[in-house]
Amino acid sequence: MKIVIVIPAFNESRVIFEVLKALPRRLKGVSSVDIVVIDDGSLDTTFKEAKKAGVNIVRHSLNRGLGAAIKTGFSWAREQNADIVVTFDADGQHDPGDIPKLIKPIIFKKADLVIGSRFRSKQRIPTDRLFINWFANFATFILYGVYCSDSQSGMRAFSQKAINLIDFKADRMEFSSEILLEAKRNKLKVAEIPIKAVYTNYSRLKGQKNLNAIPVFARFLIRLLR
Repeated sequence: MKIVIVIPAFNESRVIFEVLKALPRRLKGVSSVDIVVIDDGSLDTTFKEAKKAGVNIVRHSLNRGLGAAIKTGFSWAREQNADIVVTFDADGQHDPGDIPKLIKPIIFKKADLVIGSRFRSKQRIPTDRLFINWFANFATFILYGVYCSDSQSGMRAFSQKAINLIDFKADRMEFSSEILLEAKRNKLKVAEIPIKAVYTNYSRLKGQKNLNAIPVFARFLIRLLR
């Protein structure tokens, strides 16, 4: 079984080397683990830091958005004939130790898409993050009829079936909700697994801003009406 860990990155030179070095190169029951960074038009030394970590890198010449970076990562993983794809944020917000339990439901054929939820266990979450998550979950449910406790989670696992069937169009943040709609449309089995959230000043600065919820909701609505 082959796993590809996809890391979308935009201007993450301060932390990406440490994030990449902390990722597992081997996992129990897995024949190989490949890591690919999608450098989404970074203007800093993100490419140099990722290269220093000895991982695969695909570069966008311009910043195209998080959704576009994930799509590029999916394409790369399909070329490698990956059995499982894990998406993992580059800002240090996720715990690499959660990866084994994230992929377990897929390995045992219990799920096609596993969402790592920051809100399924008791932990300290900043109030503004709680608000953004509530708003995004509400918008996803109202517009798409899909509920998830952490619709905007950056840590997910996809089976080969899922990455072949999911065809989201959005290039920016709203792609996260569109993935859930695609899972529903393709009758994929979805599971949620509690994960640890690591909030630092840096990760909060890099994360989705409170005011971003308004344009994201507007793009949800426009896409639905289309």
